[in-house]
Amino acid sequence: MVNRLTIAEFLQKAAQLPVLDVRAPKEYEVGHIPAAHSFPIFDDTDRAKIGTAYKQQGHDPAVLLGLDSFGPRMSGFVKEATKLAKDKEMLVHCWRGGMRSGAMAWLLDFSGFKVNLLEGGYKAYRHLMHAQFEKPRRLLILGGLTGTGKTDLLPYLQQQGQQVIDLEGLAHHKGSAFGSIDMPPQPSTEHFENLLGMELLKTEEGQPLWLEDESKTIGRVMMPKPLHDQMQAAPTIVLEIPVKLRIQKLAQEYCNTDKDQLAAAIQKIQKRLGGLATKEALAAIAEGDMEKMVEIALVYYDKAYTFDLDKRQHLIPLHLQSINPEENAAQVQQLAQKHNLL
Repeated sequence: MVNRLTIAEFLQKAAQLPVLDVRAPKEYEVGHIPAAHSFPIFDDTDRAKIGTAYKQQGHDPAVLLGLDSFGPRMSGFVKEATKLAKDKEMLVHCWRGGMRSGAMAWLLDFSGFKVNLLEGGYKAYRHLMHAQFEKPRRLLILGGLTGTGKTDLLPYLQQQGQQVIDLEGLAHHKGSAFGSIDMPPQPSTEHFENLLGMELLKTEEGQPLWLEDESKTIGRVMMPKPLHDQMQAAPTIVLEIPVKLRIQKLAQEYCNTDKDQLAAAIQKIQKRLGGLATKEALAAIAEGDMEKMVEIALVYYDKAYTFDLDKRQHLIPLHLQSINPEENAAQVQQLAQKHNLL
């Protein structure tokens, strides 16, 4: 017997049971439930052919074409499912909870598995993710110029019992022209939303949630607008650290980075830096003078961030004299308590 589950029930069971996403590989690649295994009932080519047949010839010819592909592979599906579901129970979904997941659920049920089918499919999951971004939340934003170590403070705030989400960690990007250096490939915007939505589901809505200040994009990934709008209106604690310490911190981070990658990052912002500054920054990279390169780049980044920060209404400056993340996180929490934000 196949059980039909709501998205809430489905995600609750996904903590213990394997999830089979039977959509095509391209669909999975664009975005998927983070716990799901790609288990495509059709490959990308077959899916395109069947879709075209449905539009041009109608339902029945498309179904027959689908069976031509599905039939010879049924035993293989059962064998693969057996490897994934040792206890013979699993979760299955497609895009809308229609024919593809229904066919796979029938096959696995017939083969002795206990199958839980997602009502509404991946589309229902996406609705749930978007709902997370719409919810009003008690956000606290950690801001500051490049090199103030905002991201470094997040795990220490978490150790102090605070709720935090590392947006740049989810996006695999540090949010500047240098942001992709030493980072894995970025997810699509859709999958970033899935990762972020899942993190928001874990939080207590009535409790403060710390996020690092971000622009509308983190690398190529777009921030969800409803959440970003809330971030813009939320109280922002702005870390203020002497520029010398910021330069030293960033220079140390980039001292072992491939010079070609650094040069490429500088060239991305050359129009904003200007010809002379770009030439000087590239020369500094070639000479291994990371502090000079960072100092030149910060002129642009400081100006851009200050411009954006001036649009905010609820700014709380925090003057710091070190870049020790544990100490600075403690001071951030003390300041938030002083302003009755916690």
